[in-house]
Amino acid sequence: MSIWGRRLGVWGTVLRSLAGIALVLLVSAVARLGFGVNATTVGFAFLIVVLGLATAWGLHEAVVASVAAMLCFNFFFLPPVGLFTIADPQNWVALCAFLATALVASHLSNRAKMQAVEARERQQETERLYSFSRSILLTDTSQPVGQQAARFIAQTFECPAVALYDSAEGEVYRGGAGDLPAIDDQLKRVALDGVRTSDPSRLLMILPITLGGRPIGSVAMLGLCCSDGAMEALVNLVAIALERARSAEIASKAEAARQSEEFKSTLLDAIAHEFKTPLTSIKAASTSILSEPERVAPDIREFTEIIDEETDRLTLLVNEAVRMSQIEAGKVLVEKQAQHVPSFLAHVLSTFQSRLEGRTAVVEAADDLPPVRFDPDLISLALRQLIDNALKYSPPETPIRLTAAVAGGAMEIRVIDAGKGIPEKEREKVFQVYYRRNTSKGTVPGTGLGLHIAREILKAHNGSLHVEGAAGAGAEFCLRLPLEEARV
Repeated sequence: MSIWGRRLGVWGTVLRSLAGIALVLLVSAVARLGFGVNATTVGFAFLIVVLGLATAWGLHEAVVASVAAMLCFNFFFLPPVGLFTIADPQNWVALCAFLATALVASHLSNRAKMQAVEARERQQETERLYSFSRSILLTDTSQPVGQQAARFIAQTFECPAVALYDSAEGEVYRGGAGDLPAIDDQLKRVALDGVRTSDPSRLLMILPITLGGRPIGSVAMLGLCCSDGAMEALVNLVAIALERARSAEIASKAEAARQSEEFKSTLLDAIAHEFKTPLTSIKAASTSILSEPERVAPDIREFTEIIDEETDRLTLLVNEAVRMSQIEAGKVLVEKQAQHVPSFLAHVLSTFQSRLEGRTAVVEAADDLPPVRFDPDLISLALRQLIDNALKYSPPETPIRLTAAVAGGAMEIRVIDAGKGIPEKEREKVFQVYYRRNTSKGTVPGTGLGLHIAREILKAHNGSLHVEGAAGAGAEFCLRLPLEEARV
């Protein structure tokens, strides 16, 4: 409260006290001159006046009136009348009892009044908090929640000015008809320290907004007089509103990302199926031409063989695109078959003959390795992703090696290149969706999905996929299939 406010309060108490004294004198004059009542009746009248003053105005006014009533009772109604002395000792007892009764009654009446006032204030605070919480639940998602919360506080609690700082957004939002100039730095400091500050001369309160003991902002309110409990409830509601809006935004982004992924998978699947019809026609035409070599000129036959090979390659890519879209959509259907690993690796590697361009690519696996049960299409897709990576990220004159061996109760298949390798800190990141190393962006074609899909395929087989190799000495992708899955 300001100095002028305190002065006005003091002068109001003085004037009310003088009015109480005047009322006591009036009762004394009426009882003395008008009705000639006895001392007992006058004492009860004085008590009624004191209780009325305590109820209407407060304890200070009632105490002053009690003292004035005691003096008037002594002067006008206890013998010897007209003197501030008492002849009968029993009247001393009566006078002291009257004064004590008046003071105690004033105190009790004032306390009852204060409790009633406090109850009304608490009820008002509860109603305002309920109204504020209802407003928070109806926030408009098209506007910042901090801005709406500041406006709701100013409207609900009748604050001249409110400023709310949201740490996550780094913005200060304002509400109310007034303004709080130069408050931004204080808000940020309170949000950082988590300690409330106040300026009693301006009735300004700045409180931290915390959630789970972690400061997430702060709010400054001008002219708001509430209990500490109401203040705490208010900032908790603001914290819940901010976190609720943030959670809703995260959920909305996640849903949008999910729908985008689903749409992309559906579109890829549709495009891949659309490709199959013309590819089938091209393959049929090339096969028909190559089936009668004597009727085709040598140069046309050569071109037809290229068309036939590239059609096979494109068909394989389309089929892989369909499987990849299914894997991305979480629709992995594993159909396991017993496979001879060396022959299977040789077949997968043969699909890259047109891309090797003289590069050495070998399979190093003992012919007596036990058969393994897995889905040949899915594992072939995973291996093709790894081999494709090896071709992209290693020099063209270096070899590519595929090895297979039994180790630790599993069949280990490794794709080894002689490139620069992958640093230790990035060996898990490369399996994340859409992750690409900074050194390869813009220089090596790709989407960042191949390794993620390969690992998902291995997980569907209860296996694993990780990368090894010394830094600068090439990458070594290790594909593990449990041998218990290899029983036939």
